[in-house]
Amino acid sequence: MPFKHNADRRHRIPKVRYRVQNWPVYEAGLKRRGDLTLWLDEDALSGWQAPRRSTPGGQAWYSDAAIELVLMLRLVFHLALRQAEGFAASVLRLFGQALRVPDHTTLSRRSRNFAGRQPRMVPNGALHLVIDSTGLL
Repeated sequence: MPFKHNADRRHRIPKVRYRVQNWPVYEAGLKRRGDLTLWLDEDALSGWQAPRRSTPGGQAWYSDAAIELVLMLRLVFHLALRQAEGFAASVLRLFGQALRVPDHTTLSRRSRNFAGRQPRMVPNGALHLVIDSTGLL
């Protein structure tokens, strides 16, 4: 029996039990996990559509700020591209905006331009995502 050989010398990790001492603080922390606050600048919403290009080829529908917004929401909430598309659409609907949201193929294609600027990891704790006409701050 290979698993019983040297069993007396095998490292044993004791089980540590976490007991909540302060229930009101613990419960308030659980409630804060579901708190979501988003700020969108009016200039950012007005610049949602991409400006017309004078170069040959198809015209872009969405500005870089719109693509960056959806990609940042995707990064913060650990979403797939289709889920990020749906989440951004629901956020804009809650704001009362009748704006089109980039589809997942557009996000995938245009995300290559932002690959170097995206943070790899979101810090623990509160994260303030502020969007104005210049992009994400």
